[in-house]
Amino acid sequence: MPELPEVETIARGVHERLRGDQILEAWFGSHKEPFKNSPGRQAAGLEGRTILSVHRTGKHIVVELGKSGAGNLNEPTAQWIVHLGMTGRLLVTTPDAEVAPHTHARLRLKSGRELRFVDPRRFGRLEFRELSSDAAFTGPGKEPTTITPDDFAKLFRGRRLAIKAALLNQTILHGVGNIYADESLFRAGIRPKRMAGRLKRDELLRLHAAIQEVLAHAIQLGGSSVSDYVDANGVRGFFQLEHRVYLRTGQPCLVCGTPIRRILLAGRGTHYCPTCQR
Repeated sequence: MPELPEVETIARGVHERLRGDQILEAWFGSHKEPFKNSPGRQAAGLEGRTILSVHRTGKHIVVELGKSGAGNLNEPTAQWIVHLGMTGRLLVTTPDAEVAPHTHARLRLKSGRELRFVDPRRFGRLEFRELSSDAAFTGPGKEPTTITPDDFAKLFRGRRLAIKAALLNQTILHGVGNIYADESLFRAGIRPKRMAGRLKRDELLRLHAAIQEVLAHAIQLGGSSVSDYVDANGVRGFFQLEHRVYLRTGQPCLVCGTPIRRILLAGRGTHYCPTCQR
């Protein structure tokens, strides 16, 4: 599943290419799974709107939309919210480009380009919100790239679950997934099975700094392409070349040489160094 750096990379790419463009026509496929509200409502709401900005909230891409004739065009009047699920892609392309299998949405734009949503496994979700009647999307948890060290430490007080499981809980901290939880815990020197509520303050501050460092570097490198992730231009990321524990089971730790171990935690494969992480 694309995590925060991958979603941030895609959102930035779509924003850079489509800001100020207008949606002329919206086409949606027949599979019901990707739609949190009906394709008909989404098409009617999207057509004629101008793309004011595109940004990330948690693991969601939020397209802020304005409507000509509705007062200040720079004031968002609606949102189109895209969750990529396990295999979703949001691609900027041209109308004559080959339509990939499992394409569930095509937005034809005034500039002559198209914005397409492709999702083979159909775990992604698309939602339209009319801000005159619906609340703006804010995400389920706290934002890891901007949370202060003190507020971060407070999130885990009294939590009776493993710190890895806590990091994956999107209602606590949204955006961090399996890859970046493993990589951050390694850099902070904390074992993933440690009880979150029993971590010392200095350990939580190290973890906060590690998460900030890992996410920033991963965004800089365009995310991790360990499966089928590509950015809005169809380009793979490079942070997988920087992984120190994730998917390195049995390989020597890059710090101490101890073989990296893999366990199942919170239903996810979890990678750590038994020597460097305590």
